[in-house]
Amino acid sequence: MESKPLKHFVAVAEHQHFTKAAKALHIAQPALSVSIKKLEQSLGVELFRREERQVSLTDEGHILYEHAKRVLQQLEDAQLAIDELKGLEKGEVRLGAPSMMGSYFFPEVLMAFKSRYPHLKLTLVDAGTRLIRQMLLDGELDIGVINDENVPDDLETDHLLTSEMVAVVSKEHEFASQDSITFDEFFQHELVMFKAGYFHRDFIENQAKLCDKEMLFSFETNLLPMILSIVKHEFAITALLELVTQHEKDVVGISFEPKVKLDLALAWRKDGYLSIADKTFIDFVKQYV
Repeated sequence: MESKPLKHFVAVAEHQHFTKAAKALHIAQPALSVSIKKLEQSLGVELFRREERQVSLTDEGHILYEHAKRVLQQLEDAQLAIDELKGLEKGEVRLGAPSMMGSYFFPEVLMAFKSRYPHLKLTLVDAGTRLIRQMLLDGELDIGVINDENVPDDLETDHLLTSEMVAVVSKEHEFASQDSITFDEFFQHELVMFKAGYFHRDFIENQAKLCDKEMLFSFETNLLPMILSIVKHEFAITALLELVTQHEKDVVGISFEPKVKLDLALAWRKDGYLSIADKTFIDFVKQYV
């Protein structure tokens, strides 16, 4: 089985349309149709259900899709490794980080790294840790920051830091003068939270279940500045990493009782190829911390 038909197959599967896939591949639509037909004939199965306006994967197609994506990613990794042996560098680090880390931890790190290695390109993707894990597995990111628990077997991790999760309120809020609060007290108030998939949202949802409490959502957004603005104006309270309250003067962080510590780690694909740029970045961040 050659790689080109697999690329054609994955493109059609992801676009669910032959014409759109052909355009993305920069080939003629009839040539793409012939390529897929030959692949189906060589495998002895139909890979797509062909409907009037779109196509969808058959059961056999779904199985091949998972393998094909993995094979194509490994071929890309192999090409990268050969290029570096020839003296070429990837020259780019694709990093995924949740909003709190992206806003308060990584700006100084990235600027310091860029100052030392000015020719390397840095791409920072803001996403929840659940999505970051999947993007790492799919080869869309090189390195990601994730919650260091229940890590998939396909990912390698290296501890980054431990940070406290705290309740966050305005300076005028009734909790502001307290040293700590219970989760029962926390869940009695209106909340503004990130959407599902962010580690702090997942943690708070689990705590609500343990306390048998219903979360009172006033707002739900992935925009950290909006969350902070809502808290500052006392429309709701939230829970964030302590590093946020250390940088924001108009909000107060209050420890939960008992205290909540979260371990965050740098992660990458265990079977993936880490470029020289990626390895250099990981070493730099560990030294910085």
